[in-house]
Amino acid sequence: MAEGIPLNDQIPFPLFCREHTCGQNAILACSALKKLYRRILENGEFSCQNESGQQENEGPPAPLKILFVHLDGPMDLIASRLRKRKGHFMPLTLLQSQFDTLEPPSAPESFITVSLDGSISEIVAEIEAYIRKTY
Repeated sequence: MAEGIPLNDQIPFPLFCREHTCGQNAILACSALKKLYRRILENGEFSCQNESGQQENEGPPAPLKILFVHLDGPMDLIASRLRKRKGHFMPLTLLQSQFDTLEPPSAPESFITVSLDGSISEIVAEIEAYIRKTY
């Protein structure tokens, strides 16, 4: 992405497979834009290979309990925030590709949608309140 090239389905799979196998409680921030990517984060991918080309999983791993937080906002708002970032890997030129790729979460996925209209502290407070109430 730093080179101005959007991610494709060949790039995220190994990353998502490694994240699934960590087996610890974690908060992971990523652009799991497609339902397939979110399924891999929850369930793993049977054909994941490590860097030496060896199979990492023998069979289906146990599904993880994951809450996906869909940060929702109009492209012009997100573009204005991207313009303010200094030294970030995501160039503004790739924003449209992110919107084109996005498959918003839907049932039966475990998710909440949070509007980006609020301040960062309001957004975080909404997410924290949901987690406290639900988990």
